[in-house]
Amino acid sequence: QVQLVESGGGLVQPGGSLRLSCAASGFIFSRDAMAWYRQAPGKQHELLATISSGGITNYANSVKGRFTISRDNAVNTVYLQMNSLKPEDTAVYYCHSVGTAAWGQGTQVTVSS
Repeated sequence: QVQLVESGGGLVQPGGSLRLSCAASGFIFSRDAMAWYRQAPGKQHELLATISSGGITNYANSVKGRFTISRDNAVNTVYLQMNSLKPEDTAVYYCHSVGTAAWGQGTQVTVSS
């Protein structure tokens, strides 16, 4: 059974940082590309970043230079380091397994003073 479990969300002030984690199980994580998405209230799902099985990364323009996706295949986890956070980054953040099409339950990130 494929499972993705996000953690690390919370309330942070503008300019602050958070690191999201997504623990994967039930599939061969090291062979799968992974992605982070977010959905803000009233908006569509937005693809933020992807990482291939070989570690190649791509980013949306909205987060390029501020967010970093990484993976640790030894612990079946993908990360999203978020720096210089802005109020418009407020959303529910989801990790996604490209190969299995599985989604995590999401973790709330709120950027507010």
